[in-house]
Amino acid sequence: MTTVLIVDDDDLMRAGLRAVLSSDDSITVVGEAADGHEAVALAREFAPQVVLMDVRMPHRDGIAATAELSEAVPAARVLMLTTFEDDDYVFGALAAGASGFMLKRTRPERLIEAVHTIAAGESLLSPSVTRTVINRMAAAVPPDPAVARRLRTLTARERDVLELVARGLSNAEIAASLFVEESTVKTHMKRLLGKLGLRDRVQAVIVAYESGLLRPGTARPASSTGRGRPSRGTGEA
Repeated sequence: MTTVLIVDDDDLMRAGLRAVLSSDDSITVVGEAADGHEAVALAREFAPQVVLMDVRMPHRDGIAATAELSEAVPAARVLMLTTFEDDDYVFGALAAGASGFMLKRTRPERLIEAVHTIAAGESLLSPSVTRTVINRMAAAVPPDPAVARRLRTLTARERDVLELVARGLSNAEIAASLFVEESTVKTHMKRLLGKLGLRDRVQAVIVAYESGLLRPGTARPASSTGRGRPSRGTGEA
C-alpha cells in the first residue's frame, strides 16, 4: 500500500486529487494540508511515502516545505505539482529535495502512475518540461570545485552515464549511445548514486551541473535524437 499526503491551498484541488488517488486500491491518502507548515506537521505524524506538494501556497510555499521535509522526514518523497510549464519555482523545488514534478493538468492515470514511480524510489520529470528544467539548471548553477572532487570516485563509464543523464537521456537512450544493455545502465546508475551519496536521478543531474561536468548550453536539445528515441520523461531508476 502506498501512502500519500496531499498538500495544496485550494480546497477543490485537494478534493480532486483525493478522488483520483482513491480510485486506485493500492493508494491510501493519509492526510491533507493547506500550506507548508501544516504539510511538515502532518508528514511528521503520518510519515507518508509520497507527498503531492503544490508549489505556490501562502504562509510557507512548497519549496520551503520540501526543504524542511527532506530533513525532518527523509523517507518521504516529494512530487511537486505546478500549474505552468515555465514556473520559476521548479528548479528551486528540485534543489530543495523534490524527486520530480508534474503539471496539474496531467491525466488522472498519469498522476497515479507518477505516485507509484516516486514511491518505488525513482524520479520523475513531466515530459513537457524536462528540457526546460535541464536548461535552467545549466544556467543557474555555477561549477563547484568541492562537488567536482566527488566525481573522482566514479569510473570512466559511470561518468559517461552521469553526463548522458544530465543531458536528458533516458536509460534506453543511454544504452543505445554506449552500445550496452539497459540493465547495465541501471547498474551504473545505482553504483554512481551510491558513490555520490545521492537519492535519485534528479539529484544526479544537479550534481553534474554543480561539478561543471556539463556547462550551460550543453544539454541536448529536445529535437536531437542521437542514438535511440527522445526521452518520454518517465521515471527512471
